[in-house]
Amino acid sequence: MNIQRSAPLQEPTFFILLSLASGIKHGYAIMKDVAALSEGKVRMGTGTLYGALSRLLEQALIERIDLPEDNGNDSGGRLRKAYRLTSAGRSLLQVETDRMRSLVTTASLRLEEGNI
Repeated sequence: MNIQRSAPLQEPTFFILLSLASGIKHGYAIMKDVAALSEGKVRMGTGTLYGALSRLLEQALIERIDLPEDNGNDSGGRLRKAYRLTSAGRSLLQVETDRMRSLVTTASLRLEEGNI
């Protein structure tokens, strides 16, 4: 995958990758973190979230890992699906962040010119 051609990212995709930048999370935690990071602007149902996660897995931007369930008792070996960012996902997130930073810088400079 060409990282440069993958940007700009759709807002939900950006926030999913951003959520995983801080570490491994299961689906529900990603959903909650995306809502918090976006200040409630991006809210995903489970179908939307897992569709996006499936696409990101296919693109090798994230990877799935199985973690033992932690529910305070013996879970009988049940595993919970969790996700983490791959190096390609982290690179794409950085490219997108840099792209947005450049846009904001350009807009700020233009707005300052208008106030002269």
